[in-house]
Amino acid sequence: MMSANPRLIGVISDTHGKLDEQVFDLFANVHRIIHAGDIGNEELVWKLEGIAPVIAVRGNNDDDTMCFPTERMAVIEKRTFYVRHQFATAEKMTLAQQRIIEKRMPDVVVFGHSHKAYSGNWRGTLLFNPGSAGPKRFNLPRSIGILELHEDKIESRIVVLD
Repeated sequence: MMSANPRLIGVISDTHGKLDEQVFDLFANVHRIIHAGDIGNEELVWKLEGIAPVIAVRGNNDDDTMCFPTERMAVIEKRTFYVRHQFATAEKMTLAQQRIIEKRMPDVVVFGHSHKAYSGNWRGTLLFNPGSAGPKRFNLPRSIGILELHEDKIESRIVVLD
């Protein structure tokens, strides 16, 4: 049973080999970290492991020799997370992506790729993209995410790094 204080999950994506020093403070109190791909350098994940255990997937720009799968299922505090680098927002999901959710029934889908932060819901599943924490691209703000696991809900927030 969770206490009155929510469990915090740090969510990061699209670092492309750059780990912003702010992340160490922003993730200081997290229970786990999820990296949704385009890591850029395995050493970056080991640095994050110094903060909290990491669940990571490879992105489309990551080398196939990296020791991370392209998708993961994880259970944290009795909540199911599906992590994959490329996924769509609720408004743009493909039929195949809808079927993934219907088959696996995750509480949260964590993804990256677009470099654009997003939080939405599809049939009770939270779809969450923390945006890009790596080098600034596409005139989008650099950001990370925090998921708060409460007893009866999951809240998401985006933290801008710039």
